[in-house]
Amino acid sequence: MRTLFFFVILPILGYAQNNEESFLYLNQKPPGLQPEIFAPNIISKPSEYEFGSVFSKDGKEFFYGVDVNGKSEIRYTRLEKDSWTTPKAIISDSKYSFNDPFLSPGEYQLYYISDRPIKVNKKTKGSKKDYDIWYSEKRPYGWSKPKNAESVINSDDNEYYISFTDNGTMYFSSNKNSENNNFDIYASKKVNGEFQKPEKLSVAINTTSYEADVFVAPDESYIIFCAKRDDGLGRGDLYISFKNEDGSWTTSKNMGATINSKGHELCPFVTRDGKYFFYTSNKDIYWVDASIINQYRKK
Repeated sequence: MRTLFFFVILPILGYAQNNEESFLYLNQKPPGLQPEIFAPNIISKPSEYEFGSVFSKDGKEFFYGVDVNGKSEIRYTRLEKDSWTTPKAIISDSKYSFNDPFLSPGEYQLYYISDRPIKVNKKTKGSKKDYDIWYSEKRPYGWSKPKNAESVINSDDNEYYISFTDNGTMYFSSNKNSENNNFDIYASKKVNGEFQKPEKLSVAINTTSYEADVFVAPDESYIIFCAKRDDGLGRGDLYISFKNEDGSWTTSKNMGATINSKGHELCPFVTRDGKYFFYTSNKDIYWVDASIINQYRKK
């Protein structure tokens, strides 16, 4: 097992102004209501498949997944004064994949998924090939070695993509207990520091089709997720649902051609300042002004 944890600081050129705020988001010129590729040739590269991105609350750290020859790793860059560090792999392995990074509410843990096997009694657990949710803890030198999340979260099937509310509730997807091997979206509340038994979301969200890659707003007011449905425009589309006053979810709706394409849209994320909506489309990371979400709320 070889896991890498390191930071290298080198300048990155990009869009800049004369104050610290202008250097946020890798110095890129902010998008409007039409999605644009994020940080071309710096983060989003034609020769690579980037996905699963997340910024820290202050917008000065960026984590994202990259597929390298069929195996994924998590890369990292941060703002140092007026320059961003050159993106480097901080969690990678010669054999196993790590992807879909997401920070815990306090940002002391970095969660992600991996097909790395669990070791039991110093022996590798069977031929386990499914994806589990893992995490690393923040240390002065970087991030700790991967730790498997609680068994109440993980199963003998696949668990994908993690997102948190402010109160620590974890949203994720799993194909456990699925007759047709499709994924559904679950939520696990955190009580006294412990995750509780996950509950599958209602039929307003989950159908007999594929639902995964869920992002939940920190105040739990809406969720965005990837689904494969008959009304979709491509291989996988992003859908959105809002929470009603009684705690139920509105029937999820396709986000339409502005966001979705004939390709595959997945890995949604909205920055903590509420300004930008990120997602992956056709193997690149895109971003758009997050006020676009209000258009779906009105509908």
